[in-house]
Amino acid sequence: MATAELTTPLLDTAAPSKAPSKRPIIVGIVALGVATAGVSYYIHSSHYEETDDAQVDADITAISPRITGTVVRVNFADNQKIAAGDVIAEIDPADYEVALAQAKANLAQMEALLRVEQPTVSMTETTNATSLATSSSDVGTSQADIAQAEAQLRQADANLAQSQANDKLATTELERTKKLVASGTISSSELDTRVAQSDATRAATLAAQQAQSAAREHVNQTRAKLGASTSRVSEVKNNGPRQLEAQKASVDVRQANVDLAKAQLHQAELNLGYTKITAPVTGIIGKKGVNVGDRVQPGQQLMALTHTNAVWVTANFRETQLRTIRAGQPVEIHVDALDATLRGHVETIAGATGARYSLLPPENATGNYVKVVQRIPVRIAFEPNQPAVEQLRPGLSVVPEIKVH
Repeated sequence: MATAELTTPLLDTAAPSKAPSKRPIIVGIVALGVATAGVSYYIHSSHYEETDDAQVDADITAISPRITGTVVRVNFADNQKIAAGDVIAEIDPADYEVALAQAKANLAQMEALLRVEQPTVSMTETTNATSLATSSSDVGTSQADIAQAEAQLRQADANLAQSQANDKLATTELERTKKLVASGTISSSELDTRVAQSDATRAATLAAQQAQSAAREHVNQTRAKLGASTSRVSEVKNNGPRQLEAQKASVDVRQANVDLAKAQLHQAELNLGYTKITAPVTGIIGKKGVNVGDRVQPGQQLMALTHTNAVWVTANFRETQLRTIRAGQPVEIHVDALDATLRGHVETIAGATGARYSLLPPENATGNYVKVVQRIPVRIAFEPNQPAVEQLRPGLSVVPEIKVH
């Protein structure tokens, strides 16, 4: 009994009840949150494509002179905003003003020479026409003279023949008279008459011979004159057009010199205008590398001009993301620098991967190929009328989300 009493507890109290655990509730809430987040991510990822490999881009123009010269004025400093047409820098114009004056003088000289040369074409044409008409008239006149001279020659031949016949008759009568006088048939006075007649016919024959020679010489002269006139006509016909063409060619040369002088004058005017280096677009100056007194050369970069009136986003999406990306899809662009979200749309998709556009594109034919997910540049344009766009600068990081569904 004592032993039993010793083992009996002093107090017969019941064991305390255990409090219910909250862990399953917390696990359930977490699981529900993860599931909700997973579903949300799935839904979001099935409707959007995004990347953090993206930045703002814009055109950057390298400002350089088009002529050689010494800089006499620089009107802008780094990071200063300028408008299109503003004069950025000026080159000493003195040499180009002299060149312009020389070009003007040269043009005036060439135009004067052209004015002197131009009338010679019509003068040569008129002279050729006159020479041809005169020579043709001389040919006609010579032909008429030949006809007349030949008629005169025939008349002289006839006169000579008659004179010779008369002389022969007179000689015959003289011989007969001499015989009759010797026989005493007639008196000697009859002989004197016959002698005089013979002398007269002989003189007439001599004169007829001379007239015939003169007529023949006249025929020869008129024929020579006709030959000269014919040659002159042929010369005018052959050489006249050549002379006219040569004169026209000379005028063309003068005209070409005038055109060349005008081109040189225009170039001199352009060079003088190039002494003022102007901004081609609105933007911000950067990397200024020119000061007053510097000697500059054509093509030498003086500064960079960032275009601020036309910016866009270049986003490098993974190639697996391009399955659903199309031009025109709306984009929400989060700009880190502004902590703001802007609107845009997909403008274009590049024609090759970024690696292909690099300076040293990868060559996978060596056998050391390791597959790497490639990225494709996608150009995203900003929607207009968003004031925050004016604060964007090339190189700023952005995170674009393209709504693909």
